[in-house]
Amino acid sequence: MAKLLYMDDSYQREFEGNVVKVDGKNVWLDKTAFYPNSGGQPNDEGTLEKDGETFKVKDVKKQDGDVVHVVDKDGLKEGDTVWGKIDWERRYKLMRMHTSAHVVSGLLNKEMGAMITGNQLNLEKTRIDFSVENYDPETLKGFIVKANELIEKDLGIKIYSISREEADKDPSLFKLAKGFPPEMKVLRIVEIEGFDKQADGGTHVKSLKEIGKIEFLKAENKGKTNRRMYYKIETEA
Repeated sequence: MAKLLYMDDSYQREFEGNVVKVDGKNVWLDKTAFYPNSGGQPNDEGTLEKDGETFKVKDVKKQDGDVVHVVDKDGLKEGDTVWGKIDWERRYKLMRMHTSAHVVSGLLNKEMGAMITGNQLNLEKTRIDFSVENYDPETLKGFIVKANELIEKDLGIKIYSISREEADKDPSLFKLAKGFPPEMKVLRIVEIEGFDKQADGGTHVKSLKEIGKIEFLKAENKGKTNRRMYYKIETEA
């Protein structure tokens, strides 16, 4: 399995890696800073370079517990050393979006007891699905106002790992209704200091002000207790 560099440092834009397997345009590395499509966060894009030749990374996905880089052409082979470069503008926007989702979902959970049933981060907007009995679009708009107030406080963000046994003692770490697979024995925690902690494997900014301002788009009633909210963030933090 590749060492996942983004788990320790979401700001790492470039890295050197070795090709351990190739299947056509699918490439496996011994380490990678590319985030695979997972947990509602889209994959990174960028390039792999070898001896002056550039291979565009068009897709990154999980397969059998490892990370596969889908490049635009053949040519890489096992044993090659490559220089990886992340499309930083895309990555940083998704980092801001993902951290904003923690702010919004944290508020929904703390103030309404809502559990997150799904989410989809995108460059232009984000969707959060959650389960709660009472549906009031104006109340949901109010959570975006509160989210922006929190962002202005510029709380710091810490990322660390704890054992599953320790995590299970704190139910507040789990905001997803479906929970986490029981085979996960070590969990990565994203903590917004003084506000929220969540078990999570995505990429995040270091402080809330990096997010920029959140703008409410719309809310939808998807069923008896199923709700959906859409929002976006400003282009520049």
